[in-house]
Amino acid sequence: MIELRVPPLRERRSDLPQLAAAILSRLAHAQGQPLPALAPSAIDALTDYAFPGNVRELENILERALAMVEGGHIGADDLRLPHARPFGADGGKGAAPQEAVIDIDPANAALPTYIEQLERSAIQKALEENRWNKTRTAAQLGITFRALRYKLKKLEME
Repeated sequence: MIELRVPPLRERRSDLPQLAAAILSRLAHAQGQPLPALAPSAIDALTDYAFPGNVRELENILERALAMVEGGHIGADDLRLPHARPFGADGGKGAAPQEAVIDIDPANAALPTYIEQLERSAIQKALEENRWNKTRTAAQLGITFRALRYKLKKLEME
């Protein structure tokens, strides 16, 4: 048996631009879409990201961005990295987005009820941001379309 250690992405940040470009090229080709360019802000955001996962996480991030991209390039805000936006609270688009309002006090609510309200609020906000396009909403939330449909039915949001 031969063991080969492959360092995690967070230890090979200099490989990220080439790796991201190769993955994006493969995804675009597989989906029959034109290849969008990765903006310098996207490369910077990927390089700054801690990558708790590995190449598969990078692929998921790029696949979601490809599904959401409008125009010929992917910027940092299109990546929707699961951490605070690296280029200011507004992602470089003007005013900062408003946070969702939760009507339940977490100190006095049962945990399932509080989590349900958080989920409902996040889904509602994403639906509004994506003009009620469920495919884009699912991609933005990082879940499958099927999972979104299930959650909408469960939360009685249909």
